[in-house]
Amino acid sequence: MGTRYRGSTEQVLALDVYIKLMRASDAVANRVHSHLKAVNLTVSQFGVLEALLHLGPLSQSQLAQKLLKSGGNMTLVIDNLQKRGLIERVRSNTDRRTISVHLTEAGRKLIERVFAPHVEQIVSALAVLSEAERHTLGQLCRKLGLAQKDNGNNQIF
Repeated sequence: MGTRYRGSTEQVLALDVYIKLMRASDAVANRVHSHLKAVNLTVSQFGVLEALLHLGPLSQSQLAQKLLKSGGNMTLVIDNLQKRGLIERVRSNTDRRTISVHLTEAGRKLIERVFAPHVEQIVSALAVLSEAERHTLGQLCRKLGLAQKDNGNNQIF
């Protein structure tokens, strides 16, 4: 087991699975995101560009929800992308309170160039698993993630 904690069997198993999940997630993420440094993008910046490429213009709050980021963090990410000329904020003509985030041409070219190698990194990282194992892992991750929506806001500290 991956933990030295001496609790109940259920606690020790849960901690062991959690440790393995986090280590695997970090290892895969580090491998998959390693190419982003070469194009001077953070993981969050890449996520914004990718979401805008595949979903079209979105509000800042929609982007934060899609990427599981706080509003404050998303503001900083979007500010930095805007400074680089990769995205632009566009105010609605019909409702001046509504601002959507759009890719610029430079942003579109960058994400289109970077996305294909990103996908290949993911394919390569997951190649150790059979197709059936990838399906099972996907189902288990979805189940685990969806279950947290009901319990995620219970702060214990």
